[in-house]
Amino acid sequence: MPGITGQGTTFNLPNYVGELFAVSPEDTPFLSSIGGLTGGRPAESTVFTWSGYDLRDAATDRQRVEGADAPAAEGRARFLVSNVVEIHQETVNTSYTKQAATGQFAGTGSAHPNAAGLSGTNAVADEHSWQIAQALKQVARDVEATFISGTFQEPSTNGTPRKTKGLLEAVTTNVVDANDGTDDQPLTETMLLDLLQQAWEAGGISESETATLMVGAARKRDVTRIFVSDKNYQEQTRNVGGVNLQTIETDFGRLNVMLNRYMPTNQVAAVSMEQCAPRFLPIPGKGFLFQEQLAKTGAADRTQIYGEIGLEFGNEKTHGKIINIAPAA
Repeated sequence: MPGITGQGTTFNLPNYVGELFAVSPEDTPFLSSIGGLTGGRPAESTVFTWSGYDLRDAATDRQRVEGADAPAAEGRARFLVSNVVEIHQETVNTSYTKQAATGQFAGTGSAHPNAAGLSGTNAVADEHSWQIAQALKQVARDVEATFISGTFQEPSTNGTPRKTKGLLEAVTTNVVDANDGTDDQPLTETMLLDLLQQAWEAGGISESETATLMVGAARKRDVTRIFVSDKNYQEQTRNVGGVNLQTIETDFGRLNVMLNRYMPTNQVAAVSMEQCAPRFLPIPGKGFLFQEQLAKTGAADRTQIYGEIGLEFGNEKTHGKIINIAPAA
């Protein structure tokens, strides 16, 4: 059901008797695996950077003869990578009456004419605190989604918000296109192995504990069919950053399989998780993702939730993705 906009009152936030169940999923496996909303590293600016370097290709013709002069000097250049923190800000506003009327209940919803009331208690004893807790969960889900599919935006004025670059946008080197030039094609073993080979040859998915395939529900079924059902291989499990992941055996080692509901249906990602981390911009005297009371404007409590966070994705060549995947036949 839809939420409410504005102040929560006894009219738009009815109480009910009985146990309270969450209808919406709350899992954020990618964010949780790389540190969550309490891990990561601080930033000191809205823009944060890191750098990388490469080595020349290994050669078989660099041998020197006896007594030769020193060869020409060489060096390796470094390169810069950057991203931005984005602002997540929510407000919870609950009237005094709503907070006090914990024994005021809505109807049972029953068609029985005599089912006007049921015995029991209100599952939410502190409405304002409960609403804050739900807002924090929603922020975590927003961060999970943007860390995966976020589109980079660094505005030149304050007229538009900053948006952190998500993992899928960051990956530009190791890309396998499932489109054959005419139509999108279903996921195949060849596509997956091509993806893993590209990432491995570029230096990625080499740390077995953190090498991960991140997939949505439909593509998870494809991966299970390709690597488990068709290969008759028994899946195992592994814990990464507190998240329990399945593992599969491939030509490029054992990989974690992360089922993530925020992955686009037509994509699969190979992720070197050790390269990724959240970056926070701590507010002096407040920290990151803090809550604070807003100025009183009436008979209600108003609480603001605020935090600035961005994704550090490390060396994009250590990740990879398959795009334009068609639904399986």
